[in-house]
Amino acid sequence: MAQIIVNGEKQEVTLPLTVSGLIQLNNIAQPEMVSVQVNEEFLDRDYFATTELKENDEVDFLYFMGGGQF
Repeated sequence: MAQIIVNGEKQEVTLPLTVSGLIQLNNIAQPEMVSVQVNEEFLDRDYFATTELKENDEVDFLYFMGGGQF
């Protein structure tokens, strides 16, 4: 088991684990709309399936909401 930080909380995971696998493991809503930061760097969606996480990595799942004027 390895420990990573997901959205500010410690999480135990089994390595090897890709970003795509972590998205599935955490049942992320609307995975096609989520942006991911690994160690404070945005990860291109094309690399979700091939980027393997390491012990102590920090991962953030982010949703960007558009806004407008009233």
